[in-house]
Amino acid sequence: MVIEAVYHRPKLNWSYAYDEKTVHVRIRTKRNDVNQVFVHAGDKYAWERTASYVKMRLLTNDASFDYWEAAIQPPYRRLRYGFRLESGKERLWLTEQGFQRKEPIDSAGMFEYPFLNPADILKPPSWVKDAVFYQIFPERFANGDSAINPPQVESWGAQPTATNFFGGDLLGVMQHLNHLVELGVTAIYFTPLFEATTNHKYDTRDYLKVDPQFGTNETLKQLVEACHQRGIRVLLDAVFNHCGKTFLPFIDVMEKGADSPYADWFHIKEWPLRVKDGIPTYETFAFEPIMPKLNTENEEVKAYLLEVAEFWIREIGIDGWRLDVANEVDHRFWRSFRDKVKRMNPDAYILGEIWHDAMMWLQGDQFDAVMNYPFTTAVLDFVTTGKLDGAGFADAVGAQLASYPQQANEAAFNLLDSHDTPRLLTQCDGDKRRMKLAALLQFTFPGTPCIYYGDEVGMSGGGDPDCRRCMVWDASLQDRDLFEFYRRLIALRKSSEALRTGALRFLHAKPGDARLVFERVNENEQLLIFVNASRRSAQLSVNAGAARSWQSAPPGAAVPAMAPAGGKLQLKLPPFGYAVLRAE
Repeated sequence: MVIEAVYHRPKLNWSYAYDEKTVHVRIRTKRNDVNQVFVHAGDKYAWERTASYVKMRLLTNDASFDYWEAAIQPPYRRLRYGFRLESGKERLWLTEQGFQRKEPIDSAGMFEYPFLNPADILKPPSWVKDAVFYQIFPERFANGDSAINPPQVESWGAQPTATNFFGGDLLGVMQHLNHLVELGVTAIYFTPLFEATTNHKYDTRDYLKVDPQFGTNETLKQLVEACHQRGIRVLLDAVFNHCGKTFLPFIDVMEKGADSPYADWFHIKEWPLRVKDGIPTYETFAFEPIMPKLNTENEEVKAYLLEVAEFWIREIGIDGWRLDVANEVDHRFWRSFRDKVKRMNPDAYILGEIWHDAMMWLQGDQFDAVMNYPFTTAVLDFVTTGKLDGAGFADAVGAQLASYPQQANEAAFNLLDSHDTPRLLTQCDGDKRRMKLAALLQFTFPGTPCIYYGDEVGMSGGGDPDCRRCMVWDASLQDRDLFEFYRRLIALRKSSEALRTGALRFLHAKPGDARLVFERVNENEQLLIFVNASRRSAQLSVNAGAARSWQSAPPGAAVPAMAPAGGKLQLKLPPFGYAVLRAE
């Protein structure tokens, strides 16, 4: 047994409360090195009569490690525990004191989950794991009110640049809500709506005012109400890391310098404020002079932004916030932010934009979930570039699932493209087969999927600003086959509890092989997803378990009902083909 590979520590993603009764405990071992792991767990004040061994299940694995998990319900909300690892005839016990060859005689020195406090539990809103999001870049979705067009607006559908405008607005969104209803969308994520100078609005001028080019606060309230009537929730973009150069406090600092009462609202490195050798003398987002960084440790700034967070929930009725550049804001601010938002609406979704490991923001005191860019990268590297084979994809996904608590994975924001990236169809070199395959993976994995506006009708586009093209509303120019594919894919996810919350297990994922088979399963349902990410037709054979027959589930390839022969299920898939089978 390779003991150097074994790892566990209390809290974080290794032992955490899943709900008010259940603690999930995990441990890592070298891949294919340990046959079985048990948790020896009980109450520290009643060890003799509560301790027992609980068999752990193999949760997932990556290229180097296996990850084991057990769900335990402590009788008195306290948990003291150790591990027994078995490899062949070898047995080893692990406690907080280290490894030993003999079973511990008592619980002294074991790991502890001291007390299951409800206030510490990460509790994403229950609706999120069942949602299907649709991202809208408001300036490019639909022009519903030409009277509020910005100056020199260009004709709809012209080539986007970093600075031009097309007149998209909130009324335009309202006029096309039926499109989203037909598609099956249940939540909208808007990029910023507040007053700003740019077309993307990430340089906020007024945090309490909808940009006049989009409408008014009342227009937004009417839109939110219209969405709610259709069962669609609304998520707004909060840009609290930085503001815009036309934000009044920053204008005052520019004019008065260190004498401004707002001087400490920002991070000033050197007076006067200027750009020196290409670097501003004040902290900004990504060296952008028009986006000065806010000092969220300043109590006035903090109070102002927390009032903004509450205002739009209280006055407009939004359902949550997506937090821009969330990893560059101090943790203390986000803890206060969560307290404020959840007091106003306990069901609000708090989503952080973090492109890297985000465990420190997912401990129940800050965010409900993060944008799942590691998943994005894994799917694209498997389907669009071929950088990953089946084993590489399974390893990447396994590492990601092991990184976070289960409830964070269930509420993760799974996207394949956005206003920050080339469009999915473009990344697939215009190949709709690849695009459909990537979307199938997105909708059959844990987490809530998000469609970038226009993907469902075949829009393409390179990197920013080309990915921000005007939505295509001419039906003759829309790809209705692709729209129908997405509609059926959404319907499949809505109809399957196992796809939303069930366990994930790979049945076929091998090096040098672009084929995959994985299972999504819970106590009531079992689905098998077959994937062929190669340019050639391929046959797949897997052990189908005890199910007597399988039925094709749209939008997978049509496969007749069948009984596996000798427990084996065989399928032939075309290039970039897929099939979804449901056990009958």
